[in-house]
Amino acid sequence: MKVLKEVLSWILYIGVAIVITFLFVTFIAQKTNVIGSSMENTLHDKDQLIVSKISYRLHDPERFDIVIFPYHQDKSTNYIKRIIGLPGETVQIKNGKIYINGKVLEENYGKETMVMSGRAESPIKLGDDEYFVLGDNRNNSADSRLSDVGNIKRDEFIGKAVFRIYPFNKFGKIKNGN
Repeated sequence: MKVLKEVLSWILYIGVAIVITFLFVTFIAQKTNVIGSSMENTLHDKDQLIVSKISYRLHDPERFDIVIFPYHQDKSTNYIKRIIGLPGETVQIKNGKIYINGKVLEENYGKETMVMSGRAESPIKLGDDEYFVLGDNRNNSADSRLSDVGNIKRDEFIGKAVFRIYPFNKFGKIKNGN
């Protein structure tokens, strides 16, 4: 009887640990890997990140946040990009510069001067829940400038990249602000 009680106790502890882990990964945070170079020099291929899934339940996404969202053409592929344009704004890219509502956006995330404006060559008016995202490696990034990525709706965000756990020499909080 004592052995059975001990076994049941262990099963209960393990079951509770599994449920807590499931709830944590489903609603609060998850680990993700960076694949590719589209966010260089901020993030690099094979970086491992912690993504906060709860952030945008507590507050609105902000300009320069690094977000994770599924690629429209293949929902099993996630993209990591930086928010540039916010709901209701007009975004345009001319001569390698980003314009928000007709004014140059002061930012220094781009790895180099942008060559391709894509669909942002003409002004893009964002809807009430739409965001314009760019990779930091602007000349090597599939982002909102391309029609197959386009504007991203708020409910498409999986979460906000908040912490780098690997490589260890870059371990720490990811700075989103300019």
